[in-house]
Amino acid sequence: MIIAFIIWSLVAVLFFGIGISARKSKEAVGLFTFAKPPVVTDIIRYNRSVSMLWGIVSIILEILGIPFLFSEQNSPMFIATILGTVFLVIGMMIAYFRIQTKYAP
Repeated sequence: MIIAFIIWSLVAVLFFGIGISARKSKEAVGLFTFAKPPVVTDIIRYNRSVSMLWGIVSIILEILGIPFLFSEQNSPMFIATILGTVFLVIGMMIAYFRIQTKYAP
């Protein structure tokens, strides 16, 4: 299960990298893959908020992957990881839409 944790951690690091990239961007960034970034009033604060969202998501995702280190394959502990990931994605969407409405004209 160490390999699963390593892969999980690489995804969390990738998300953290997306957050760093969003913070350094001079133009407004979008959260979703094919979504155009919204027209915002303050690009720097908007990008900082999106960057913080990605950073928080990457940290929580890494915490949710900890059962991979201590559990055997097909352990019931993975239900918490799966449900946590589902709620994390839903929370991420809600937080992004709040950020979007805060900075959209």
